[in-house]
Amino acid sequence: MIHFLLRSGWIGRIRLALTLFGLPYTVCTPGVRPAISCSYSHIFRTSQTFGSIRTNCCNLYTTGVHTMPSSSAPHVKSRCPQYPGSKINRFLVPDDKVGWSQNWPQYKPVSYTDPLVAKKPVWADPEIGSFSPKFNTVDGGVDRTSFGGGYKMEKEKPLNPSGRTGVTGRGLLGRWGPNHAADPIVTRWKVDAKGSKILHSVSKRPVLQFVAIKRKDCGEWAIPGGMVDPGEQVSLTLQREFSEEALNSLEILPSEKAKITERITKLFKSPGFQVYKGYVDDPRNTDNAWMETVAVNFHDDSGNSVSELPLQAGDDAGQVQWVDVDSSFPLYASHSHFLELVAKERKAHW
Repeated sequence: MIHFLLRSGWIGRIRLALTLFGLPYTVCTPGVRPAISCSYSHIFRTSQTFGSIRTNCCNLYTTGVHTMPSSSAPHVKSRCPQYPGSKINRFLVPDDKVGWSQNWPQYKPVSYTDPLVAKKPVWADPEIGSFSPKFNTVDGGVDRTSFGGGYKMEKEKPLNPSGRTGVTGRGLLGRWGPNHAADPIVTRWKVDAKGSKILHSVSKRPVLQFVAIKRKDCGEWAIPGGMVDPGEQVSLTLQREFSEEALNSLEILPSEKAKITERITKLFKSPGFQVYKGYVDDPRNTDNAWMETVAVNFHDDSGNSVSELPLQAGDDAGQVQWVDVDSSFPLYASHSHFLELVAKERKAHW
């Protein structure tokens, strides 16, 4: 493992160079978390107001605690040298050429759309030219708006608002433009046999636990979540994805389903803490398709809601379990940062 302590202006260059040579690394700067590996999840299931993605039945609140790295910082995972799930190598994009405002006549990105996406499954768009989508608006039930506001178009195709990625087309993503996901972060307090909160030996703060799944596709632990279906409220996506991935609701016996549904519905109607909403630096992103997500924390404070339900992996999950919220536990993509914000909001150990 190679470690660096660098000025922020050099971070992207070092990350990109080391990734090209396949070397593991950690870049440390004040206020910047270690770099994340270029892996992926939620592949095929597929700050502001919520705009067109409705959350009417989701009681959310936000605080000054939730922050994410500046959107002006060059995206890193979106420029991984090899596109995930393929042998396609991206056109190398240096930090100073990420922004579309930078004139770069030599830019020759690779065009790639995964064969499964090209087969036109129900969750994917056709090729541009064979249909005329209405971008920056709700288009026949498909929300093509971005949390970051209006995005630009070029040759009838949407441009990634965070800049160049070295790949055009849709890659593994179904929609041209924004692909909306929802990540439910379900937490509880870690308690002893008497039901008292357990304090961490170092921080002396109570320890939170969250429901984590181990992805089948990349083998990393992650927050359960998935894609927002056309016309679906985010609150329903959050509940559906948690039920399918952490409780295997698709396989539950009818005799047990009513009890589980009642507890899940009660939890997801409780006040949820909106941790993050916006663009995601995801290795599946291309110049014309990108991931955006809403991450919401639902907390079982009394421990008598989902805490008592048996967890069972389903859908894309290989394993599922309650995991202590701790900075040392490695998680997929930006999920560690999401958990850090939840810990700060709940005044728990991190």
